[in-house]
Amino acid sequence: MDTQTPYKPDDLPDALPVFPLDGVLLLPRGHLPLNIFEPRYMAMVEDALKSDRIIGMVQPSGPDTLYAIGCAGRITSFNETTDKRYQVTLTGVSRFRIRNELPQQRGYRRVEADWGSFADDLKAASACIDLDRARLHKLLSSYFDLQGLSCQWDAIDNAPDDKLITCLSMICPLEASEKQALLEAPCCKTRAEMFMAMLELAVCTCDKPDHAPRH
Repeated sequence: MDTQTPYKPDDLPDALPVFPLDGVLLLPRGHLPLNIFEPRYMAMVEDALKSDRIIGMVQPSGPDTLYAIGCAGRITSFNETTDKRYQVTLTGVSRFRIRNELPQQRGYRRVEADWGSFADDLKAASACIDLDRARLHKLLSSYFDLQGLSCQWDAIDNAPDDKLITCLSMICPLEASEKQALLEAPCCKTRAEMFMAMLELAVCTCDKPDHAPRH
């Protein structure tokens, strides 16, 4: 497992393209597969491949506005399908704060990025999470049942704490606002605590009589 990015703060660009997607979360060292078919975002991928391969993922906060904080990822795999789509994987590098939005390029949005608050994203992954695995296992089991999801428990049980929380935060079908809160968490330990609290709230809410199945 990669525990540290190959980047230093000075390596990160002042301006970067952004891909606004509601409910989609990328975290540092996480891996996000994307299926690209809109012409403007295909152009964005093409331009990124010709330069530093970095694309910013950010959630919309309104019809035309973006949340202030996103996460940049590097294109680490690329494939063009026979029906002219791009399949890419972004590997999270660092979060960023949007200073301001720049003129569009080939139809896609661009921003000026401030990386200063997130220098720790470039350091080795934290080993201080100390997950309560028994509690997490119980919450995940109930949450996955509610969502109709299955999982590979061996993979969960064998994953390091930081990698597990990163992966679960990204793939679980949480609300967009919850995803944003996880992104903005100041450290991995806080993110883990927030994630567990979100699972607990979801499970407890669905257990209440008002949320019981109706026949």
